[in-house]
Amino acid sequence: MDKKTFTGLFLVLLILVGSTYFLKPSQEEINKEKTLQDSIAQVKKNPQTNTPATVTYVDSSLLKEPFGQLMLGKEAFITLENDELKILLSNKGGRIYSVELKKQKNYLGKPVILFEGDENRFGLNLTTKTGKVIATNDLYFSIDNTSPPNLQANSTEPAHISLKALNSNHVWIIYNYTLPQQSGKVGFDIQMQGLNEILASQPPITLDWKTQLKQQEKDIKYERQYSSLYFKPNEGDVDWLSESSDEQKNLETKTDWISFKQRFFTSVLMSKTPFEKGSIEIKTANNNLSLKSYHAKLNLAPPALNNHYQMEFFFGINKFKVLQAQGHDLEKQVRLGWLFLKWINRIAVIPVFSLLESFNLNYGIIILILTLLLKLVLSPLTYKSYLSMAKMRILKPELDEIKAKVGGDNPTLVQQEYLKLYRKAGVNPLGGCLPLVLQLPITIAFFYFFPNLFELRGKSFLWMHDLSTYDAVITFPAIPFLGWDHISLMCLLMTISTLIYTYFNNQISGVSGEMKYLGYITPFIFLGVLNSYPAGLNFYYFCANMLTFLQQYLIRKMVDENKIHAQIQENKKKTNEGTKKKSRLQQRMEEYMRQQQIKKK
Repeated sequence: MDKKTFTGLFLVLLILVGSTYFLKPSQEEINKEKTLQDSIAQVKKNPQTNTPATVTYVDSSLLKEPFGQLMLGKEAFITLENDELKILLSNKGGRIYSVELKKQKNYLGKPVILFEGDENRFGLNLTTKTGKVIATNDLYFSIDNTSPPNLQANSTEPAHISLKALNSNHVWIIYNYTLPQQSGKVGFDIQMQGLNEILASQPPITLDWKTQLKQQEKDIKYERQYSSLYFKPNEGDVDWLSESSDEQKNLETKTDWISFKQRFFTSVLMSKTPFEKGSIEIKTANNNLSLKSYHAKLNLAPPALNNHYQMEFFFGINKFKVLQAQGHDLEKQVRLGWLFLKWINRIAVIPVFSLLESFNLNYGIIILILTLLLKLVLSPLTYKSYLSMAKMRILKPELDEIKAKVGGDNPTLVQQEYLKLYRKAGVNPLGGCLPLVLQLPITIAFFYFFPNLFELRGKSFLWMHDLSTYDAVITFPAIPFLGWDHISLMCLLMTISTLIYTYFNNQISGVSGEMKYLGYITPFIFLGVLNSYPAGLNFYYFCANMLTFLQQYLIRKMVDENKIHAQIQENKKKTNEGTKKKSRLQQRMEEYMRQQQIKKK
């Protein structure tokens, strides 16, 4: 071996030895790699269930960021429980993994679980000074090893647990959960320390909550129709996103609370310090197990001196009185109609319904009594309506005579002669319509009241097993375009009773022509619209029709039509066309008809 070859080999040896010494990993890097390999081995197979688990892949660059080492770990659970709720917490994200309402059952008779699993994300989005975004939902929080796996609230002490994300002795995030006994509220506090040293000043800390609520009722289409994302601006009234379509909205003002609401249940997050600007979104789920996908991103207010945020969850039923007891206008999630309709329900219907409910009656009986009370209150209007229609029926022969004398080709002159006859006889042609118009708002108010009435859920009456949904007597494959797959028996009975009511009403009012047949079309429209609506609502309309039959029968027995006819004739004799002063409205109507007659000639 010559001198040059020896020198070259010696230099190569020095380079190899030097690189091995100077480039070897530090102890910290060795520990991180060991943690990574151990975590991958653990998530490949879950020792608790002995079933394969999904491997979570982590961006290696995030491991070097603050809290990055907490992205690797093993998921563990702990339970908070009281008489109302069973809350399952996960150390992954320190979040609520699932919520069970212990006193409620879904349409299959299984426990009502509002949400569960990895489809539910909840946590803070933190932007570091290097521009990386760390989601606490992906961090593994630590749970005190001395805490039992199930914490039960009692009368003297609530169930409480703290989950901690520790980066060092001076930087940490703590989630505190508190569950009192016999309450649907869960206290949720966030405590932070040292984040100002590692986080960027902008953007702000964002609370990110996303979940899919599960189907609880038999008719998922109808349940989706009454499910939406509600929110309460700090200076404004409760608002909500579309119930019928997907929608996204940017919140430009402070917000007190948001609610992931479905038809009969709700999940609310309230903050003592209002949330800053943010965005909310709702999408219809593309499967038959979930209702809709809810997503809210809310900016937290600038950290206080103690970096402490006080919040509160509410998980419970959409019962008006229950939500009202929670405060914060949560009861406005129960849709009671628009404008004055909601006040009819709030001021009159709900108090009366609650009073009847206190007697522990069957809810079918309560609906019957409520309908009876309503008919009694409106009976003076019904009486006046019947009298007006009776007068019109008595005058019909004279009206037909006028039409035959003037001729059907001159409607203006016919109407003019009709008005003269009405004035002589002292009959108001609109007298039969006005009472019905006054009853219409109450009828529409009930249309909003019953579908949102939690009290009817799961309650049976006669053959109806659940008054809050339809009672199918016939089922069949869905009809294209219409979407019908059943016929509701109570809706069918309501339609038949409406047809019978229309027939007798035509006999009383003496209506003829096209209007006579138009009344028979409306019940079939109701059949198509109300077929999937709650049996309780159709039962109310059925009871209303039957009680109306009874009212008309009694009024007909009380009213002597011969006296009415004699009174009309007496009015006609007393009326002197030449001397009686006409009202301005009568003068204008007659002048208008006279001008129309002149133009036609």
